[in-house]
Amino acid sequence: MDPFDLPDLDPVPRLLLGPGPSPVHPRVMRAMAAPVVGHLDPQFLQLLDETRALLQFVFQTRNELTLTVSGTGTAGMEAALANLIEPGDAVLVGVNGYFGGRVADMAVRYGAEVRTLERPWGEVFDPAEFETALRQRPARVVVLIHAETSTGALQPGLADIARIVHEHGGLLVLDCVTSLGGLPVEVDAWGIDIAYSGTQKCLACPPGLAPVTVSTRARQAIQRRKTKTANWYLDLSAIERYWGPEHVYHHTAPISLHYGLREGLRLIVGEGLEARFARHRANAERLWAGLEAMGLALHVPVAHRLPSLTTVRVPVGVDEAAVRRRLLNDYHIEVGAGLGALKGQVWRIGLMGYGSQRQNVTLLLSALAEVLGR
Repeated sequence: MDPFDLPDLDPVPRLLLGPGPSPVHPRVMRAMAAPVVGHLDPQFLQLLDETRALLQFVFQTRNELTLTVSGTGTAGMEAALANLIEPGDAVLVGVNGYFGGRVADMAVRYGAEVRTLERPWGEVFDPAEFETALRQRPARVVVLIHAETSTGALQPGLADIARIVHEHGGLLVLDCVTSLGGLPVEVDAWGIDIAYSGTQKCLACPPGLAPVTVSTRARQAIQRRKTKTANWYLDLSAIERYWGPEHVYHHTAPISLHYGLREGLRLIVGEGLEARFARHRANAERLWAGLEAMGLALHVPVAHRLPSLTTVRVPVGVDEAAVRRRLLNDYHIEVGAGLGALKGQVWRIGLMGYGSQRQNVTLLLSALAEVLGR
């Protein structure tokens, strides 16, 4: 192919019902078409103030240090760890899926002494496990995945876990990448010290920004660091100075992505948090009922099942990759494969943000029934 004679870009539209990205709301796409201005333009700086207030609403927090870092949800993960961890710090990570493992790996790279609490993929933790582990050996930082994207499991008991972590002198970091905007995330009520997310899931925006919110307790810990934050680009103290009243230059913000996020957050405010959560739950229950009516088994018990991400066990004798290919090629529907310990064993179906619609559930169930011959 001649690289100087390429056709116009014209990707085939897909219905994104995998683990992310999710369908982008049309209003978000329209907002992103607005004229690009400079990252220090007064109009854009006002937009940052508006975005902070909207993020505080969705995170259910009054944290002053609430902003976005430029990058996907993994950038939010790295920002949380890089800013809290100093070499030699004890860090405890709950690992019950792929992304807990990623946190542990990342923390090691910042010089932490990492211990893990482990559960089989698809199970969740009991607060008593953290009480036992921290009594045996305190940790300065404890990290948990709220909505484990690799398994479809939702971690309960976060207020109790936060209380236990604080009683033992630690800080609790919560991964909300697949939960923020689709199910309750109550940062202040639960006592979370740092929560981070990504824009490409329940917020119904394109990937590229990672919302982060930091409690007063965690903010003070960052300010008391003995060493500089090991990641220059994700140094929250420096990014905060850009978002703050002085607007000190840090990096060139992705202007159009910010336009989209502001509109995506406005959509959440307009719908209302409770109505949005109820919509995600109702559509997930329709999906679960339809899958079980086909004789398919769900990987996570209903008590701990994510409404935004469902893991379906691949039936014995079925080529899971072939099913995904047919859904993509014949129906233009994307679903996800299993990761890590669940590779080849599950399909991951996302109903997130704008993608959580009754008609999408009906279409997917019909297509899957045809592909499986059920």
